[in-house]
Amino acid sequence: MRRTATAVRRLALTAAAALLWTAGAPSAAQAKPEPKAPAQFVALRDVDPTIIQEIRYITAHNFVGAPVDGYEKPMCILTEPAAKALHKAQAGLLKRGYSLKVYDCYRPQRAVDHFVRWAKDLDDQRMKAEFYPQVDKTRLFADGYIAEKSGHSRGSTLDLTVVKLPAVPTRAYVPGERLAPCYGPKKDRFPDNSVDMGTGFDCFDTLAHTDDPRIQGAQRANRDLLRDALAAQGFVNLPEEWWHFTYKPELFPDTYFDFPISRRSLSGGPMAHF
Repeated sequence: MRRTATAVRRLALTAAAALLWTAGAPSAAQAKPEPKAPAQFVALRDVDPTIIQEIRYITAHNFVGAPVDGYEKPMCILTEPAAKALHKAQAGLLKRGYSLKVYDCYRPQRAVDHFVRWAKDLDDQRMKAEFYPQVDKTRLFADGYIAEKSGHSRGSTLDLTVVKLPAVPTRAYVPGERLAPCYGPKKDRFPDNSVDMGTGFDCFDTLAHTDDPRIQGAQRANRDLLRDALAAQGFVNLPEEWWHFTYKPELFPDTYFDFPISRRSLSGGPMAHF
């Protein structure tokens, strides 16, 4: 059957419209590129490869119970002044038979957003028995454990501890394994090669407050060891978390970055800034 002239014109118009739509549609190559870190950010391993790195949020062993958005590689990224100051603190501790161990450094805003979504999902309490046994999940925002912005996203804040040398690697967490309260005795908590700080990392409990009077003896000495070593190099502790420190003055005191944690986010290769 022959098409009428009108039908032919309609087909032609339809084909033209489809061509224009295809030309205007974004392709994979035209997709918005991932943000990059400013030149002042470096990989800690390029500055000091002796500092132990156990990046918790790329694993399932954290209060969310799953790898966190934005953590593509298990690496610590910091602003250059913070990394250099950490190197100096490490040099002093190595002489005493200890090493620093970082749990988290720069944290992208997308990771913070992940925390916020998780905190609002009251049905997801798979890690409660370890990380917040005595805190009702409805209180996480009000009590200050979760917030919509984090100093980590500015690049000069990190979470860390001290390890006695020689260090024995911490065993891997097995999802679904029985959990123990983060504030319990060290022998009962999830194993960590850190010295005994009185609680585990990311423990949502007042016992994690750096100067909680219940922390005495070796636990108090260990917290003071960490704080004194870092304070001598310009780091300031967050009183509510013995593991949380910020290098001052911050290079980016008012900027919250969102580039992913990976080598490609950095502007240069290894030792590019040194």
